[in-house]
Amino acid sequence: MPHISSPYADVALIGNPNTGKTSIFNALTGLRQKIGNYPGVTVEKKTGTVLGSGGEQVRLHDLPGMYSLTPKSMDEKIARDVLMGEWDEQLDIRLVVVVADAANLNRNLYLVTQVIDLGIPVVVALNMMDSAKSEGVHIDVEALSEHLDVPIVPVVATRQHGLDLLRHEMFAQVTAPETRGKTGTLTLDEALNASLTPIVDWLEEHTRLTAAAQTAEALRVVSSDLALESWMSDHYTEACKNDLKTATQSIRDHLEAKDISWRILEAKLRYEQIDDLYEQTVQENPEAGQSFSMRLDRVLTHRFAGPMIVLALFALIFQTIFSWAEGPMDAIEGGIGALGEYIVTRMPEGMLQSLIVDGIIAGVGAVLVFLPQILFLFFFLALLEDTGYMARVAFLMDRLMKGLGLSGRSVIPLLSSFACAIPGIMATRTIASWKERLVTIMIAPLMSCSARLPVYILMIGAFIPDTPVLGIFSLSGITLLAMYLLGIAGAIGAALVFKWFFMPDAPSTTFIMELPPYRRPSLRWVLLQMYERAKVFITDAGQIILAISIVLWFLASYPKSDDYDMVAARERIQQSYAGQLGHWIEPAIEPLGFDWKLGIGLITSFAAREVMVSTLATIYNVEKADETSVDLRTALQNETDPATGEPIYTPLVAISLMVFFVFACQCMATVAIVKRETNSWRWPIIMIAYMTILAYIASFAVYQGGRIFGFG
Repeated sequence: MPHISSPYADVALIGNPNTGKTSIFNALTGLRQKIGNYPGVTVEKKTGTVLGSGGEQVRLHDLPGMYSLTPKSMDEKIARDVLMGEWDEQLDIRLVVVVADAANLNRNLYLVTQVIDLGIPVVVALNMMDSAKSEGVHIDVEALSEHLDVPIVPVVATRQHGLDLLRHEMFAQVTAPETRGKTGTLTLDEALNASLTPIVDWLEEHTRLTAAAQTAEALRVVSSDLALESWMSDHYTEACKNDLKTATQSIRDHLEAKDISWRILEAKLRYEQIDDLYEQTVQENPEAGQSFSMRLDRVLTHRFAGPMIVLALFALIFQTIFSWAEGPMDAIEGGIGALGEYIVTRMPEGMLQSLIVDGIIAGVGAVLVFLPQILFLFFFLALLEDTGYMARVAFLMDRLMKGLGLSGRSVIPLLSSFACAIPGIMATRTIASWKERLVTIMIAPLMSCSARLPVYILMIGAFIPDTPVLGIFSLSGITLLAMYLLGIAGAIGAALVFKWFFMPDAPSTTFIMELPPYRRPSLRWVLLQMYERAKVFITDAGQIILAISIVLWFLASYPKSDDYDMVAARERIQQSYAGQLGHWIEPAIEPLGFDWKLGIGLITSFAAREVMVSTLATIYNVEKADETSVDLRTALQNETDPATGEPIYTPLVAISLMVFFVFACQCMATVAIVKRETNSWRWPIIMIAYMTILAYIASFAVYQGGRIFGFG
């Protein structure tokens, strides 16, 4: 195949899941990263630039995590195709950096040896050396490097140990003389080598693989239908593909005639050699350091105590979010108010001033006020992930997933959806069963994402008192936790319905998860994760909020009648396009406790959930333009019915609104991702329909039930 040269040397970064590959990628590239998708598919593509000491550069590609070059998911197939030179972009991979977990070296060496056999220069980043030491694992790095004939760099990515040496070794290998075509790690007997000849000949004719890689790949094709299927691409004619299938089947028949199991052939041969290599280069003392993690797991992963600890921990986190964020919120609120006053004093009164102050600053600023809570949420999630505890949460939830007929692989996408449903839905690509993947996609948006948080915080801060509960918690923190638990309960119910609809008789698949050791978190990595997630929130949500704030300001300010200046501000907003729209929808939402202003917010929030807050801020700023300025929470508390003088918004209305937001599908970006992942408009439409109906029924039940019991 022809290849396209690049101004930069292309380096691939690969490794098993949970080996710290992302940490190494972030550390090597810093903020010099670009994130997109591979052309034609929804698999995320992360590329960054690594700078050398002399100013030289390489382009580092963070490939999806995989356990072997036999692809079992779309992610793994993309990674395999890039390394094999089968991808359409035809990257000229000059070096592969394989990240291996030092504490689980035996398993990680399987992928390491497979990549070495490709004949591309390899550097092994032996990560988590501190964890290996604490678990009593001593690795003779020099001996291992000599046996594999590749450079091996010990690394502790979370502490930045060994990364400079890794960077130096990368540039040394990239600029070194061509080393493709080395012997490889596999040693096969003559009979097996001879039997693989038809596939080797096919690969030699149709690919750019080296001689060693051809033999290794031929063995892999014989041993796995998935490996064979990976060569059935549009690159080749039907006749060409049939030749490979025929050759493969002939070899399998030949092996079966000799009582050789072809299905485990590669794994058997590799692990025989890996076990021998491991015995020569690694010494283990299992009693040295495993006792701490094991003792801790007896409690944290206990069948009954584990879930209770998770619940208490997240209750404490939500309480902390409220407590710690109060000061920064006040500071941001004061800064936004000062900015508005500054512009008022510097600009002449008119529509442009109103647009900037009442529309843009009020709308965008109303959401930015809640950024501290969002940052703290991201901080705690990253902290739990880095300590290894989030894997325990996934383990505990796996038991629940089995009861829902889902694979344990659904756990990670659902946990990811607490930050944002979009990466959560994209993470379902690792689920092999299409039905299980589809169910996971359909329930992922029910996990309360960060976009819902501003709405929760606004309503709780305005209407839920900060009453102490059990001495260490508060009613506000418990209420926030309840919203998250309600979303989980809704997801469970929806999963049961979808299970009955899609796969009534399908057994749940087995999920095996390796629990990483507990480790001291890296503050740098945690802060970097918090920064990256916050940046995505601000940039993605900010653009939508800015656009809608401008549109909403226009709708709330027009049309202008001849006697506009003589009409009270409250009446102006009611006569505006926005007011008319709100009054039009009000009869449908009145049973939920919502008035026309909340109705406008519900409509605009279908673009993005957090827009609800900016919508209310814009409405109240326009309405109170000639009155004393107050913050949004106070404005909601002070809102009264002109006829009765009674408060329009009460704690019951606040809870009803939050419940609606728990279940409603108010995010067009999520809808777009579902369409792209399912390649159909059918499922996004079903998602919007069932979530909207569920939200309406739940909100109706809360409000009307509360009124019956005298809470309204």
